Amino acid sequence: MEYKLKNTMIEIKVIKTEEDYQNALKSIEALMVKDPDPESEEGEQLSLISTLVADYESKIFPLTLPDPIEAIKFRMEQASLKPADLIPYIGSRSRVSEILSGKRTLTLEMIRALEAGLGIPAKALLNKPDTDENSQYSSWSNRLIKEMAERKYFGNASLNNTTKEKLIKGFFSIIGSDTQLVGILRQSHYRSSPITDKRALLAWSEYVLQKANKVKVPVKYKHGVIDLAFMREMAKLSAKEKSPILAREYLKKFGIVLIIEPHFSKTYLDGATLLINKDNPVIGLTIKYDRLDNFWFTLMHELAHIALHYDQNISSFYDEIEGVKGIELDAKEREADELAGESLLPNNIWEKSPAKRVPSPVAAQSLADELGIHVAIIAGIMMHKHKRYQSPSLNAITNSTKVRNNFPNIRWPK
Repeated sequence: MEYKLKNTMIEIKVIKTEEDYQNALKSIEALMVKDPDPESEEGEQLSLISTLVADYESKIFPLTLPDPIEAIKFRMEQASLKPADLIPYIGSRSRVSEILSGKRTLTLEMIRALEAGLGIPAKALLNKPDTDENSQYSSWSNRLIKEMAERKYFGNASLNNTTKEKLIKGFFSIIGSDTQLVGILRQSHYRSSPITDKRALLAWSEYVLQKANKVKVPVKYKHGVIDLAFMREMAKLSAKEKSPILAREYLKKFGIVLIIEPHFSKTYLDGATLLINKDNPVIGLTIKYDRLDNFWFTLMHELAHIALHYDQNISSFYDEIEGVKGIELDAKEREADELAGESLLPNNIWEKSPAKRVPSPVAAQSLADELGIHVAIIAGIMMHKHKRYQSPSLNAITNSTKVRNNFPNIRWPK
């Protein structure tokens, strides 16, 4: 069965091989970027391919049932629930506290209420907790472990020569424990897809931090340095050759580490701001879309989080920027988007520019020259503002600028 998705042919078929699986993941990503209505043809395609992927993963990458308390906490994280929100299903505030701390076991009545009210499968809630210290690793999928091994996260080790528990424990022992990072993830702010694999984000974050830890930074970051004027001045680097490299070196002078690391399958991450070490904030970019305009907008979005939200007791910001179109954004994301937009194209200049009325390459180049930034950034913003995502002339400008070739040592996904 084949569907024509605008300029892309998407084939929907039963997944039998690793190649089928990888192609299906790419199809899901292409559909998610368009954020289709669930009732539309594309929305139905997304649902069908996701079902086929889940069925394949259940056979090839079987999961061990999670600890019941971890299952509850995971559902709380997904739905942004607080312990008080569990009172209708578990009982009093003290009872909720006892359950979450492991001091009291779930009763059958609680399990039925949690399954009916929060959609947590009873089989997960009935699973007997494993007291072994390695039990926390059992719910990591073999699919994710395999992908981490392919990226050499474990060096030369893999599931072929050691256990899952030893691989994960060794990986997280380089900087800290995975339980610490899990806690950090729970203190993080997400702008992400509902099907994102949070454990993949955890592994990605740890590796980004490991890479950042090897970077020699000359100074500590001073809160307040990053502001609109700083971002506008920095944006002018985009007009220079190898601007992504220049941006990385420029930020390092102010105590900020920029790390490039591709996203995992089952995540749709564009970038993240990691504020775990306040002395040296870390920005991680995936370059999911190999275009200069995407690189610079994502970078400015993450810098905006540092400028606006550095002191708000949030450990990390995870942004799947293009994958959440149509979803109402919260205040923090709107603020970051607005500041990023103003840094690249001030609204007062846009309002007076011919580019607002005539979305042409000539108008884009004129505006880019006026601002001193790369024309691809203006072309990308124009397509967004004019809702002309299929404009051939503007698309040609953005698609002609590649970023990944600046980082030849990175293992980019095929």
